[in-house]
Parts: sequence; structure tokens; C-alpha cells
Amino acid sequence: MTESSTAPAELSTGEVGHKGRPPVVLQLLPRLESGGVERGTIEITAALARAGWKPLVASTGGPMEHQLTRAGGRHFTLPLAAKSPWSVYANIARLARLIEAEGVDIVHARSRIPAWSGCFAARRTGARFVTTYHGTYFGGGGLKRWYNSIMLRGERVIVTSQFIREHVLERYSLDPSRLRFIPRGVDTVEFDPKRAAPERRILLLKEWRIPDHALIVTLPARLTAWKGQEIMIDAIARLGHSDVYCLLLGEDHQHGRVRRRLEARASARGLGDRVRIVGICRDMPAAYMLSDVVVSASILPEAFGRTMIEAQAMGRPVIATDHGGVRETVRPGETGWLVPPGDVDALAGALRKALSLTPRERERMAQAAIAHTRAEYDVRLMCERTLAVYRELLSPGERARA
Repeated sequence: MTESSTAPAELSTGEVGHKGRPPVVLQLLPRLESGGVERGTIEITAALARAGWKPLVASTGGPMEHQLTRAGGRHFTLPLAAKSPWSVYANIARLARLIEAEGVDIVHARSRIPAWSGCFAARRTGARFVTTYHGTYFGGGGLKRWYNSIMLRGERVIVTSQFIREHVLERYSLDPSRLRFIPRGVDTVEFDPKRAAPERRILLLKEWRIPDHALIVTLPARLTAWKGQEIMIDAIARLGHSDVYCLLLGEDHQHGRVRRRLEARASARGLGDRVRIVGICRDMPAAYMLSDVVVSASILPEAFGRTMIEAQAMGRPVIATDHGGVRETVRPGETGWLVPPGDVDALAGALRKALSLTPRERERMAQAAIAHTRAEYDVRLMCERTLAVYRELLSPGERARA
């Protein structure tokens, strides 16, 4: 087990955890590479540090470790991405030693593999156990269902959408009083259209070789079949506009196979170089601002759909498939449109509406989207609600029942 640390956070509250000192929270996830779970972990780390708590994170590690350190957290490198039963079992002892050494009060598991180890380590040491049910976890038979159920063994189970809440209650026998609905949040300081300087957008346009006059449709998502990139390409082709460019922002974890398939599809549809597959974007606020419309075309239901609230925070009109958690984040006709999943004609129709907005209509939709996001999905709300769950578990009454 290796550790990377930062200076201690300034204490700002009188809250105490184990043995009369500031509460200690240990978050568990497989890696710190990229993605919404990782970003949420870092956001909660920063909130804990601001509150004067002691935030710890254990994972296999990754390039986001430095962000965690800047947020005020300490990282412990453990093989929490290893899937073998022996590794999961061995991690119970590793985590138990860490919990005892650091005086951890709460273990918060954010993914299934580390949750199995974290659950039993928390039981062994008496730490409180919380989970966040981040995914839909569809598919599989009884064994897979049992494997997924670890995410419901928290004393409190955080669900990120009402869709996930209903999904959990339909599939499992669970006391609803243990569920806590906390939507994911967006940093409205980082994702603020007033802060996205034109120079940043110009830099991306040059990097991606997009003409100044182009209309830009963006789909930010990992390159995989169920995220709907093929549906997007077909819808763009159906528009028949030579000035519409499509940006696909996301990693291909299949060694370039998905990228090559999408490039071949774009070529077959006569789109040539008007489909840009650009991988990871390091300046998403600028990417949203240069977009005329942002799309989530997922064929399977998303547990939440963070890109839709990010785009709305930047005042962009959005189009999303009408299922899963993402439908809860879009106000049809006010901040964007909802279309049936996999329906190329419906997506093309919504794109025509978005791209034909007058400047006045676009501004009205932008202001509605910004206000909606700040009222419902500001990251500070997510952090406040999560810390409230922690405080609930550390209250004298809950400690007595533990």
C-alpha cells in the first residue's frame, strides 16, 4: 500500500468522529483515470476538506491522483480494480488495516469490485458503510444479480436519479428508507459561459480543423455501441446539410476498433471529414460553447447523464434519449428535446429544430438551461446532500444502533 498526501485541511467545524477528532471518510473506487465517478469522488473530497473532515481515497491509482491531492485528499494505492476472488478477499484485510490505522469513520464504496472488499472490511472494523449506486447494472442471471447487490448493502444507499431508485426497488427487496436521492452535480464556476474565453474555443476549432462557418453538433461519450454514436452519424447524414459538423468526444477502450467502425460508417454515409472523432477533450467548457447543440443518444438508459447538465450549464440546447436518468435533467421545449432511443428520424428532426433556432430563441433557451442547472444540479448541492448522509450515520442515535 502506497500513499500520496497533501497538507492538512483547515478545520472549519466542530464536528467530531472516532475518538473525538475530525471525522474520517474513505472513498473506494477501482481507478482514478477519467469519468464521472472519479470526478464525483474528487468533488466530495474537496467538500470534506472544506468542512474540516479528513478525506481519504483508495484505488489502483491513475492520472487524476494529482487532482485529488489538490482537492485536499490523501490517496492510498491498493489493487481495488483486480477482479479475481482472491484479490477481492485479500483487499478486505488491506482495507481493514487502513481503516484502523487512519481511524476511518465511514467507508463510501462507488463501484462493485471495491464494494465487496469495503463492505466486509467495514464490518470487521466497525466503520459505517455507504454506497452510491452509479450504474444500471443490467444483464446477467442470478449470479450477476447477486454480484450487483453489493451496492445495496450500504447502511445508506445513494441513488443518482429517480430512475435508478425505481430500478433498484423493482429488482431487489430493499427498505426504501435506506435510499437517499442525490443527483450528480456540475461545477457552475468551471462550467460558466462567461468564463469560456473565445480564445479557448478558437484553439479547439483549429486543433480539430473545423471551419469558422460550421454548425457543430457534439456527442460527448465513451466510444461504445450503446452510447449511440452510429445513430448520431445516421441522423447527421439524414439532415443533408453540408455545413453541419459532428464532434464525437470520448475514448475508445477497444484498441481503436470502435473508432474505425465509426469512421467507416461516416464515409459510407458520405460525410467525409465532417465527422470528427477527437478522443478526450481537456477543455469541455470550451467544447460545449463552440457547439450549436449537444446530444446524448444512448440506446440503453443512463443512470444519470452528466454531459447533459454540463451542456445546459453552458447555455447549450440539448437533445437526449427519452429514457433513464437523463430524461429527468432535460425540460422539453425549454432547455432541449427528448427523442425515442435509437430513432434516427426523431433525432434528425430534433437536430433540425435546434440548428434552426433564431438568436432570440437560442438566448431564451440558454438562460432557461443555465437557471435550471444552477437551481437543481449545482455541485455544491450534491456535496451538501452527501455530507448530510455522512452526518446522519455519525449522529449519536445512529451510532447507538450500529
